[in-house]
Amino acid sequence: MPLFGQEHVRRYVETGGEVGHDWQGTKTLLLTTTGRRSGGPRTLPLIYGRSGDDYLVVASKGGADQPPAWYLNLEADPNVEVQVGDERFSATARSATAEEKPEMWRTMVAEWPDYDNYQRKTEREIPVVVLSRRAG
Repeated sequence: MPLFGQEHVRRYVETGGEVGHDWQGTKTLLLTTTGRRSGGPRTLPLIYGRSGDDYLVVASKGGADQPPAWYLNLEADPNVEVQVGDERFSATARSATAEEKPEMWRTMVAEWPDYDNYQRKTEREIPVVVLSRRAG
């Protein structure tokens, strides 16, 4: 049974990513946003790719017409925390620009081919989110 949701987060944190980083043929990071309503931390596992020093994630919600809550959270507050394996760091999140997105989308489809199917399911433009490490 593959890890999912909060069980995935718990095991990832407990093991420094030894359990949970490698997932169903790809890899995941933990993204912690600040809840736009609650103000509390919200952590979830997301498939990631790389673009230079930046990490990439996709706000697909499986092709739903509404964006995932975590994306709305980072639109309200782009300051996030990221854990990749046993490394934790602060980052700033932003949506890829129109110029950046095609290459970044290809990177992410190489990680999880279903992203193309998800985009076909919705009229919503599914964003690629760029996570850039903050200095300090």
